[in-house]
Amino acid sequence: MRNVFGNIFTLTTFGESHGAAVGGVVDGMPAGIDVDIDFIQHELNRRKPGQSNVTTSRQENDVVELLSGVFEGKSTGCPIGFIVRNTNQHSSDYENVRNVFRPSHADYTYFSKYGIRDHRGGGRSSARETVSRCVGGALAKLALKQLGIEVVAYTSQVGHIAIDKDYRLHDFSLIESNSVRCPDVQKAKEMQDLIMEVKADGDTIGGVITCVVKGCPVGLGEPSFSKLHAGLGAAMLGINAVKGFEYGAGFDGVGQRGSEQNDIFYNDAGSVNVRTNHSGGIQGGISNGQDIYFRVLFKPVATQLRPQPTVDAQGQDTVLEMKGRHDPCVLPRAVPVVEAMAAMTILDYILLNKTIQL
Repeated sequence: MRNVFGNIFTLTTFGESHGAAVGGVVDGMPAGIDVDIDFIQHELNRRKPGQSNVTTSRQENDVVELLSGVFEGKSTGCPIGFIVRNTNQHSSDYENVRNVFRPSHADYTYFSKYGIRDHRGGGRSSARETVSRCVGGALAKLALKQLGIEVVAYTSQVGHIAIDKDYRLHDFSLIESNSVRCPDVQKAKEMQDLIMEVKADGDTIGGVITCVVKGCPVGLGEPSFSKLHAGLGAAMLGINAVKGFEYGAGFDGVGQRGSEQNDIFYNDAGSVNVRTNHSGGIQGGISNGQDIYFRVLFKPVATQLRPQPTVDAQGQDTVLEMKGRHDPCVLPRAVPVVEAMAAMTILDYILLNKTIQL
């Protein structure tokens, strides 16, 4: 089982959703970076459950404890170990799935591969593991901040309710002003209402998160097997419930001709610039200095609070009725996870490129 993300900047995670704790080790963090523990905790707070009525009611304080790699508020260059203790598990809520495979979860595939599984919340396959990713992402953000690089994500679609795809039309300062983390306040209210409607039905809904990376330098990525967009895509597709990734014009571009979609270069006071950014800041697998933007599609949460037909571990038909506290829509809590994975990817590619000194 592979539990390591990255090449030079790496995150190794450990822990299960109903175990004593989750945590990780960040290696490759450049030395001398100001490590703001309050900022790291803030990033965890954006991900934690119980934030609003559109998320699970489960309460976890998710307090991070840094164990190593930081001295007098700065990174030392040594591995940064950290832990976040689990404090509010209701393991008994999962007793009825001990020998039953939940539809569209990792239960069947995990059991088939390993011959054993932790039925309590999905164990290692639970989205609880993203706690560690948010800590790693927060550390990466602190390093990127010193380079003037910013990573921002927001909810751009829930079900059929969507805002304009052009991120430049939105005020990012409004993202944290509502429970769904959408920069369009009116659409955010519609999204909230839809999630509450779905929740009342014991059902779930999916959507799209848009992410923008500003200040990224030219030259990150390789033209063949380490393309920057491939790295970002792999990072996003490794998040629980993600079903799709597109960058730049993406699938909408198929309706255009090359003459419409090509990003035309021009001389901008002695520097090379482009008149459009349909490429999403990446050309030939390498960053071109423009904003990098992409969209990540999340499926509806698989856990349903309504009866569903399934099979048990002996292959016998049965009906599953789930209990417990679950998200009707994962998007509001997934926004910081998308940012975290993007930040770690960008920092890793910067360190791989060896052209920028922190």
